[in-house]
Amino acid sequence: MNQQQQKKQYRAIGHHLNPVVTIAGNGLTEQVAAELERALDDHELIKVRINADRETRQLLINALLVSTQSELVQRIGGIALILRRATVQKPALSNLVRYQ
Repeated sequence: MNQQQQKKQYRAIGHHLNPVVTIAGNGLTEQVAAELERALDDHELIKVRINADRETRQLLINALLVSTQSELVQRIGGIALILRRATVQKPALSNLVRYQ
């Protein structure tokens, strides 16, 4: 499967997900970063809601991607779909396993 098809599949899975983490305008705090790490370790593919203006949203998404070493699959408005593959998948929790 090529990369474009894979992203399309991730977007289809992400359509059914609810945001796991909400980031307010105060930015990427330690608690938010810790929750993002936990969610990515468990679920691999997550939605994040960002409540801020457009420019701040993009800055927060970039900071989030760098700090968690994840990749952006899709961004629509204040919702970002983020992927980071786990070294050891948790089949009961992983959205990639559950929705295939």
